[in-house]
Parts: sequence; C-alpha cells; structure tokens
Amino acid sequence: MRTYLAVSPGEAQEAGRYGQGLAHVAYRIGPGSTLLRQNLLLETRGGLLSVSDRDAPLVEDPQALAAAVLRECGRRGYSGAVLDFEERPRRDRAAFVEQLGKVLGSSRRQLYLPEAYAGAAPGGITLLCTALSGGSFAEYLQEQANAHGGAGRLALDVQRLRMDFRLPAPSGEGRPLTQEELDALLAEEGRTVFFSHDLCARYFTYTRHGEAHFVLFDDGDTLRQKLQTGQKIGFAAAFLMWPEIQDVIAKIFPHPPANRRQHK
Repeated sequence: MRTYLAVSPGEAQEAGRYGQGLAHVAYRIGPGSTLLRQNLLLETRGGLLSVSDRDAPLVEDPQALAAAVLRECGRRGYSGAVLDFEERPRRDRAAFVEQLGKVLGSSRRQLYLPEAYAGAAPGGITLLCTALSGGSFAEYLQEQANAHGGAGRLALDVQRLRMDFRLPAPSGEGRPLTQEELDALLAEEGRTVFFSHDLCARYFTYTRHGEAHFVLFDDGDTLRQKLQTGQKIGFAAAFLMWPEIQDVIAKIFPHPPANRRQHK
C-alpha cells in the first residue's frame, strides 16, 4: 500500500524526510477552466498533483482542464492526481472527472477521487474516509472492499478522530475537538484512557453538568494500526493530511529512510 502525505508547498521539505509519497496541495480550479498553481520549488518532482474545487467557478471546458492537469503531471513527473473536492457533487465537476480519468489512464497515471464521483471515472481509485465512530474498523474496510470490487480499487482517506459524544448518541455524531481541546480534556478528565480494538482508536469517558460524555480519538499508534489494517486487506493507497499528523509522525513512521529524496 502506497502512503501519501498531503502537503502545501511550504510543508513539502519537512514532510519529505519521512520517505512517503507527497500529494502536493498546490492546485485549484480557476476561471476559464484553468488550473491554478501556488508557488512550488523548481525541484519539486514526483508524487501526486492534488487539485481543490473550493470556491471554484463552473468548469465550462472539462477537456481543457483535464489537459492542463495532464501537462502539469508531465512537467513535474507526477504519477497521477488526487481530487480534493469538498463541495456537493455537480455535473460540471463530473464531466471534468470523466475527462481526467481518460487522459490520466491513457498516460498510465492514476486518479484518486471522492466516492461521490466514482461512477464518472471507473478506472479511478475511490477515497474512503476512515473516521468511524461505531462498529468494527476492519470489518468496515472489508465490507467496502467487497462492495467496490476489491480493496485494490480503494484508498484510505485517513482523518484523525478527535470527537466528543454526549451519551446517548443515537445519531453517531459528536462534537469535533481541536488538539488543544482534546489535550485539555485529557488533563482534566482522561485519567483512564482505553483502547478500542474494534474502532482502532483510544477513548475515555467523563461526566460534566450531569451529562455523560464519550471521547474518541486517534494518536500516532492508532493511525499506524489503521494503516496496517488497510494494508493487510489490500488497499491501494492511503492519504494523510500533514497538518493533522505532523505532531505524531514519528509514531506513524518510526524509521524514516535516511537521505531519501521524494519519489513517485
């Protein structure tokens, strides 16, 4: 399983020390179906191109935008692209995804895409969010693999859990915590922290103002175990956001290769 760290241009040098692939979060959809790019170091080569649709205009010429992505992949030696799409699915985006899947496939490059757009590019690899708050993590991955034609058609979109649930929580939804909020709760209430083998995450409980709370969170060890679970099942790749995991990176990848340059 190939592992990628999603990085901005200013983070690439530090993240590259850990010997993983880099997904360069430096691209977005611009006016006139153009591909806009942040400033990248001239020597930036290899890894993946990551393109965002945040606040993007209508993609009027999907072929032109797909061709621009392919040219940039060739210029930088990228082995493919990952779509960091956050907005609700739209027809113009789907048309772009379809064209991009074709041009990347013809050049033997890989496309990683959100599940909502999987039907637009059958040759792409679908991103599967790992933020699970109930059930069994391993069983969930296996079920998704079975549903998508095999684990090799999927990639882990690793999201670091930090959630506070008021009990009971029938909807399975909790309040997201910042790392600072989690640290404060651990100091005040987390005298006994447990590990859930099913969820592959740590947790503790506390009571405040007469309400019971359940806090579920990831650390470096649980994230490493989630990656190992995905690898055992046969997932094609995994993506981690550098800002979310840089404080625990040494736990996730405890033995970074020495003097290793960024590669595909």
